Amino acid sequence: MNRLFPAGLRRIALLAAHCDDLAIGAGGTLLVMCTAHPGIKVDALILSGGGTVREEEERTALAAFCPGADLRVEVGKLPDGRLPAHWDEAKAAVEGLRLRTEPDLILAPHAGDAHQDHRGLAQLVPTAFRDHLTLGYEIVKWDGDLGRPNAYQPLDLALAERKVNLLWEHYPSQRHRPWFDREAFLGLARIRGIECHARHAEAFYLHKLALDLAGG
Repeated sequence: MNRLFPAGLRRIALLAAHCDDLAIGAGGTLLVMCTAHPGIKVDALILSGGGTVREEEERTALAAFCPGADLRVEVGKLPDGRLPAHWDEAKAAVEGLRLRTEPDLILAPHAGDAHQDHRGLAQLVPTAFRDHLTLGYEIVKWDGDLGRPNAYQPLDLALAERKVNLLWEHYPSQRHRPWFDREAFLGLARIRGIECHARHAEAFYLHKLALDLAGG
């Protein structure tokens, strides 16, 4: 398995359409990065859930998934499932985040996601962050849109289980959903682990990557 080692991670940007998207799609990766880079600056933008119990859940969850980070979280109030009808507001929010940060890495939904909110946000990210390394995370759901990702973050069993435990602890409002369970999260992580010669992993879609093979 070929490996990419970023020269340094000082600041990352996190984008999501809904509260819990980031933790489901990249919670283990956040734990890896924030543990390895104490004090890393994390700017998170979530487009919906503001002013509800979901915002409270998201703030406490991201604090747990980003231990030791310099974390800033913005939760907007776009209606769930209606991003295409609120395109201008969503674009303004993404552009506002761009004005506040110059990240080394971005985690965002991937463009092949079947959920209209996820897919819409994925389309907006490169319009504001045009020259940034962006990893598109995946979210298992009813739509059956899992594909063939091309970037992986290996997770050992303890870390994969920690992610699942934090999801269950911090998102009680989602526990009734049929896909929100330990088997779903660990099962997908095991499959992605097989694909990258690890026990477990989170998988991402990498659209474009500029190489510096001279080491400059």
